[in-house]
Amino acid sequence: MPVKTKAIVISAIRYQEKSLVVKCFTASDGLKSYFIRDAFSSRKNTQKIAYFQPLNILEVEAVHKNKGRLEYFKELKLAYPYHTLHTDIVKTAVAIFISEMLHHSIKEEEKNLALYDFLETSLLWLDSHEAAANFHLVLLLEITKFLGFYPQRHTSGCLYFEMTEGMFIPNETLSCLTGEETHLLVRLMELRFDHNAKAFSVAERQVLLKILLDYYAFHLEGFRRPNSAEVLKEVFS
Repeated sequence: MPVKTKAIVISAIRYQEKSLVVKCFTASDGLKSYFIRDAFSSRKNTQKIAYFQPLNILEVEAVHKNKGRLEYFKELKLAYPYHTLHTDIVKTAVAIFISEMLHHSIKEEEKNLALYDFLETSLLWLDSHEAAANFHLVLLLEITKFLGFYPQRHTSGCLYFEMTEGMFIPNETLSCLTGEETHLLVRLMELRFDHNAKAFSVAERQVLLKILLDYYAFHLEGFRRPNSAEVLKEVFS
């Protein structure tokens, strides 16, 4: 069926010599993959390849056959040309990391407009603000709300976070974070994008990143840790 929708680019993979497979998270239908035949065969198409940088927000017209196969674009354009996301080296590293996380986390081809709206709003915030050091941490934690495993509310006396159940408990078990790690997670849960970038030290951010990657691995079957996580550590070190 013909569809007009906004879509966030998650990945773009070259297919054979001239074509491209682009995975997007769409507002209308959730996760969709599109085939661009002969993407590298003409100047006109080559110019459009720039549209498919990680996390670009597109306006697309497409035909969705919804048969589990690759779909096709009819028309596309940038919905919001970024000002800094692909020119600032720190933000570019964050964008690559987030796109990898989304690639390994979002699997279902079904509409999730709340998640789409949250991601779009978050990316526009990142593009227009300087403070990016904690952005990926806050974003990853917030995404778990939409994926169904956001940590249960912290209560006093519960000093340990149990990873498999996603809840705070009073006594430590084998699958718990340490007391110090739990305290870091609680602080992160209270943080928002616009809070002070110095809310965490470099070492604390690295601990929190490992916690979040472990947490995703506990709750998402087949989850793969992004290769770009190591690059991100270097950028923020």
